[in-house]
Amino acid sequence: MAEHYYSQNQRSALNLKKISAVLRGIRLEFYSGSGVFSKDKVDRGTEVLIENCAVENKWDVLDLGCGYGAVGIAVAKAFPNSKVILSDVNKRALKLAKMNVELNKVENAYVVFSDLYSGVLGEFDTILSNPPMSAGRELCFRIIEEAKDYLKKGGFLQMVAKHRKGGKMLEEKMLGVFGNVEAIAKFSGYRVYISKKE
Repeated sequence: MAEHYYSQNQRSALNLKKISAVLRGIRLEFYSGSGVFSKDKVDRGTEVLIENCAVENKWDVLDLGCGYGAVGIAVAKAFPNSKVILSDVNKRALKLAKMNVELNKVENAYVVFSDLYSGVLGEFDTILSNPPMSAGRELCFRIIEEAKDYLKKGGFLQMVAKHRKGGKMLEEKMLGVFGNVEAIAKFSGYRVYISKKE
């Protein structure tokens, strides 16, 4: 079985590199490397999610499938009174995410190992995810179905995807699971879909 960025263990050489991006008006730096998603730059979908997600200060936030941590770190920096949990199954991604939390001097973000929600405790005001579409429909649907158990009443699941490359399917699934869905942003073919736990 070939390694994917959503595999637990990566055997390829890391080839550590540093990239930077301005997210929510804040310049951030990230260590990246092989075996993680979008290693050369913060990808457009992630950027669209960061810039448009609905978050308020003092919220509990889960960045599910955090990769090297761009979403969680950007949100934690923009909302310093929030508490942000970054989770991933990819151990290399988690190592990089921890390095990046330190690199950007983020004090309200915590990195945890979790296969989907298995390592996550508590309930959140919002769950943010740029789901691994290449991992297949079943995994992406589980993110949506199981999110309800980890959201506070009135909490939000927010996902980004290319509308014509699986996003429409996610949108329909979110509607089915939550009974509501809205596209709160559309940019470069990407949409940010949001559902509320009633």
